[in-house]
Amino acid sequence: MTRHALGRYALRLVALITALGLWQLLTALDVNIWLRFSQFPTVTDVAHAFAGRLTGSDYWTDLTDSLTRILSGFLLAAVLGVAVGVLVARSRLAEDLLGPVLEVVRPIPAIALVPVAILLFPSNEQGIVFITFTAAFFPVLVSTRHAVRALTPVWEEAVRTMGGGRWRILGAVVLPGALPGIFGGLSVGIGVSWICVISAEMISGQYGVGYRTWQDYTVVDYPGVFVGMVTIGVLGWVTSTAVELLGRRLTRWLPRTSYVPGGRSRSAVLPATAPVPGLVVVKAEGDSEYQSDAQQQGSGETEQEARDEHLV
Repeated sequence: MTRHALGRYALRLVALITALGLWQLLTALDVNIWLRFSQFPTVTDVAHAFAGRLTGSDYWTDLTDSLTRILSGFLLAAVLGVAVGVLVARSRLAEDLLGPVLEVVRPIPAIALVPVAILLFPSNEQGIVFITFTAAFFPVLVSTRHAVRALTPVWEEAVRTMGGGRWRILGAVVLPGALPGIFGGLSVGIGVSWICVISAEMISGQYGVGYRTWQDYTVVDYPGVFVGMVTIGVLGWVTSTAVELLGRRLTRWLPRTSYVPGGRSRSAVLPATAPVPGLVVVKAEGDSEYQSDAQQQGSGETEQEARDEHLV
């Protein structure tokens, strides 16, 4: 690990410690300047409550139930969201049939579908998974659709020229080229899923982190409430990081931009169009001479246009 990376991790750790120290200071001194920090538990109170929860079996049962619901709904949303997004982006018939229905349902908050889930599914468990699925489905769908439509047609034309069919184009051009957008939608979807699954557990769950957090609130156990909040935050961060790392692993062929102080970025020198795995570009003889002539001709035309504009 480089010194620069160590410095960044140290800075993040200092920021976290500073935030916890500020929380402890404001709550321990019962500061009430518009915001009522006297009503908050201190960091030490939450830490003691957290230690007590870790030794009990209920905490791990709630954790397992919430993770099971999240993974079930999110994986289902990932598969169907990518499939429907590609289908709608590639087929006009699918866009005409599914597009209006999806656009009408998409603005409805997933948590507003809790009554529908209660009426529709025979058990609360299936209803909570449905809420989680709905929350993640639309971010994945929209991101996939935009990513597929943004692909340059040159790649597809090259595959067709070499005799490739629809499945070859889908596997060698569409899916690899849309991966950055797909994982962007997956990253957003996993975060929204956590928000909605916690809300659904509060309303209709029997076990889970959200259910336990709501129960602590009803009995005025505020340190327990903060234990649930911290647990939700850590779980959301871990799952989002896992999705991001998986996306970087699967898109290693993409150019990476590194941060440079001063607002400028630097990246590796790559062709104008990023290569797509599985796509072979055949270069004909004389291409370099033709490109050189074309560049000179384009430069001359640009200079001529500039002179014409100046004269006008």
